[in-house]
Amino acid sequence: MAGNLTTAELDAAIDSGEIDTVVVAFPDAQGRLVGKRVAARFWRDEVLPHGAEACNYLLSVDVDMNTVDGYAMSSWEKGYGDMLLVPDLDTLRRVPWQEGTALVMADLAWEDRAPVVQSPRGILNAQRARLAERGLTPYVGTELEFIVFDDSFRDAWAKGYTGLTASTDYNVDYNLLATTRLEPLLRDIRRGMDGAGMYCEGVKGECNDGQQEIAFRYAEALETADNHTIYKNGAKEIADRHGKSLTFMAKFDQREGNSCHIHLSVRGENGEAVMAGDGAHGFSPLMEHWIAGILATLREFTLLYAPTINSYKRYAKGSFAPTGVAWGVDNRTCALRVVGHGASLRVENRVPGGDVNPYLAISAIIAGGLHGIENELPLPAPLTGNAYAAGVDTLPTTLREAAKLFAESTVARAAFGDDVVEHYLNQARIEVEAFDAAVTDWERVRGFERL
Repeated sequence: MAGNLTTAELDAAIDSGEIDTVVVAFPDAQGRLVGKRVAARFWRDEVLPHGAEACNYLLSVDVDMNTVDGYAMSSWEKGYGDMLLVPDLDTLRRVPWQEGTALVMADLAWEDRAPVVQSPRGILNAQRARLAERGLTPYVGTELEFIVFDDSFRDAWAKGYTGLTASTDYNVDYNLLATTRLEPLLRDIRRGMDGAGMYCEGVKGECNDGQQEIAFRYAEALETADNHTIYKNGAKEIADRHGKSLTFMAKFDQREGNSCHIHLSVRGENGEAVMAGDGAHGFSPLMEHWIAGILATLREFTLLYAPTINSYKRYAKGSFAPTGVAWGVDNRTCALRVVGHGASLRVENRVPGGDVNPYLAISAIIAGGLHGIENELPLPAPLTGNAYAAGVDTLPTTLREAAKLFAESTVARAAFGDDVVEHYLNQARIEVEAFDAAVTDWERVRGFERL
């Protein structure tokens, strides 16, 4: 289900006083949930029939919300005008962890109702439309990891995010005893997300101290991307109420990072499993071209899978984060892992980390798969050994390298358009320039006394 409220149900909840606030939200360029809270009366009088407004700089800022140069869609020269938030009523839902609150996701448009093409939700909708032209529908599941700390968010900020106490003391991968300590928080997150219309499958401990993974049932691509974004924001809000903090950053320390493995399959117009067939490994020709296309575009689309400086710290040999451009059948050393059979046959893309913008990553997978189908790319043989030591091509190792590959990609420009490509190239440029100008703790330790 895409949400859990109809407009009639919301009206009834407003009339009864159960709901007094509606959050009108959208994903920004970093994949964060942003927007505004509107009073229930204003929602019915103005936002529902006409939409809401927000400054267009919200797609053109850095992580610190600084206005930065280089964006075509908004600037000081253009006056930082408004864009329209058009509610997608299929996404209406309750927010159980916020009293008296409902939430709706919005699409972005200009005042003349033309779509904002740089919007992450709009980018994904464009790729979904390309699939629909072929009678195909994408279904996606995201596996998102995070690390929990006993420190509150404000305490963590005051400490400069150093000296934090992880909520477990050792590797708790699948460990039920150690995870029980976190169950009050994890249960609240699971129940909260269920109450917000998501289908929670379960939770498990992961390898790093305090690391957990809460998994949700696969759904149509846009629904999954919305759920992913709401969950990520909501989990932080619920952790804050518990006096704890959690991070989805790709690589918090020298140990295992936070991954976001993305499972994707496509189905035909009647829900048929078009990826399954009589070929090797139970593949159809479409499946072979699909994998080949994702593999062929993996390096040039890495920017959409790994959008920050920190993303690239995760790619290390023997870490369960991929380094090699390879695919395999149930092989976790490969960037692409094929699992399932028949109706459950799907490709798991293991490249993204917890910092990924899900709309952009899913769009990249679809665009790659369509590239393979349109050009009938042949599928190379699967890798059956250790991809870390197989001598295959590797993913870019820095954001700077990934941006260069994306800029030079004719496939990216054909699939997404120059406006989108240049927008996210500028985002990468801003991130690189900010990092290059920063003085790190590592530099101080090495250089304060000894140099």
